[in-house]
Amino acid sequence: MAKIEQILRLKFIEDFLRSRKAAGASYEEIYDYLIRKYEQQDIEQDQLKFTKRTFLRDKEAISKVLKTDIIYRRSSNTYVIDDEDQDEFQEDVFDNLLLVEAYRNVKGKKNVMLFEQRKSRGLHWLSGLVHAITHQKLITLNYTKFWEGVPHKKVLEPYAVKEFKNRWYLLAHEKNDDKYFIKTFGLDRISDLEIAPSTFKPKKYDAEKDFENSFGIISTLDETPEEIVLSFDSDQGKYIKTLPLHHSQEILVDDDDEFRIKLTLVPTYDFEREILSHGSSVKIISPESFKNYMKAEVEEMLRNFN
Repeated sequence: MAKIEQILRLKFIEDFLRSRKAAGASYEEIYDYLIRKYEQQDIEQDQLKFTKRTFLRDKEAISKVLKTDIIYRRSSNTYVIDDEDQDEFQEDVFDNLLLVEAYRNVKGKKNVMLFEQRKSRGLHWLSGLVHAITHQKLITLNYTKFWEGVPHKKVLEPYAVKEFKNRWYLLAHEKNDDKYFIKTFGLDRISDLEIAPSTFKPKKYDAEKDFENSFGIISTLDETPEEIVLSFDSDQGKYIKTLPLHHSQEILVDDDDEFRIKLTLVPTYDFEREILSHGSSVKIISPESFKNYMKAEVEEMLRNFN
């Protein structure tokens, strides 16, 4: 069995046990569930060589790979997830894995899976950058800013990569800067990437904390977040509910007339553009300063349209 199908089997088992919650499931129920999933995924049944011994090995693999512990209840002869915590990174990885598996099942047929045509370039640098980050290697590259159009050579200490709206960015310190701070570099503007044999000693940097109060790719580490209350019409609210604008999103009202939320963040340029993208379906309730700023933006837009 190909590795991708082995990993899928682990994920299927984990998802099934999570869906059963405290009730858990017996080995026989897990086996029946896997048969159904294999049929849905169009995987040959003879590839499911799933014995009790296989399941016990899978149980250990799930603990190591997915960081999820499965415990056995002798009284009911069932298995149950011991820890309800989800690892966001693992979820993202397996979401993409399921996408790859679904695409593989298309088997060259057109008009089955339609992908977004507007894609940012530069993903071919991703593997090399991850290698440089994890091994603390200096990198050199040419970087072209959109507003200049001329490539500049950079020597960088790479720390992390971040995704935003189908674009990937490198978070790195530029070696020649007098002050130590992290900059963002779009992968689609990188050329001639080279990984140096020399290493660097990284300073303490928490990428998640750097962007904790941000929407998008603009760092807000030393800025104070605000409480922003937005009101959407009920139809648009369904989209905002299933795909929250920010991890701080808190629902205040959810009925047939209104979907109102509170966000705690710094309203960066990226966030302003997001609000404008919702047009008349969104109202800014508070703070007044942000409402007035966005009102001025809309008035400027109207002047551009006249």
